[in-house]
Amino acid sequence: MATNHIVLFEPEIPQNTGNIMRTCAGTNTFLHLIKPLGFKIDDAHMKRSAVNYLPHVHYKIYENWENFVKQNQGIFYFLTRYGLKTPHEMDLSEKNGNYYFIIGKESTGIPKDILKANLDKCIRLPINDNIRSLNISNVAAIVIFEALRQQDYNDLDRFEPETLKGKDFLLK
Repeated sequence: MATNHIVLFEPEIPQNTGNIMRTCAGTNTFLHLIKPLGFKIDDAHMKRSAVNYLPHVHYKIYENWENFVKQNQGIFYFLTRYGLKTPHEMDLSEKNGNYYFIIGKESTGIPKDILKANLDKCIRLPINDNIRSLNISNVAAIVIFEALRQQDYNDLDRFEPETLKGKDFLLK
């Protein structure tokens, strides 16, 4: 089964990271955080955003970009407003693939030198010119669900689990 990863390059806002952690917990997505972080991982704001899902998040923190690259192998995609490809052009069909979706910090994104070195893997979510970009937590959710769609949702529950309200909740 393919493994999906969200990589946050120097995230600054704890609420965004907390929201991404919640998405990762619900989709079996591994989260990578590259320092410096604009918050502490135990910060009250982030805990509030990640609610009580933090124990279900698999994540690792790296000192810098170089440290992250040395420790991880797979296909890297860079989410940037400067990308020349759209998400449907990503090939996520390798059943045992490791797919890393790199999202830059809120204020400045991913450094230009990293993007230029990986131009063929830069992905843009199509939007109009009314805004500069989407919130990074929205970007993470969109790209993860596009990956999961291409992978037939791996082993995720397609219906409300019986441990919650169950598949037939609306019929009761």
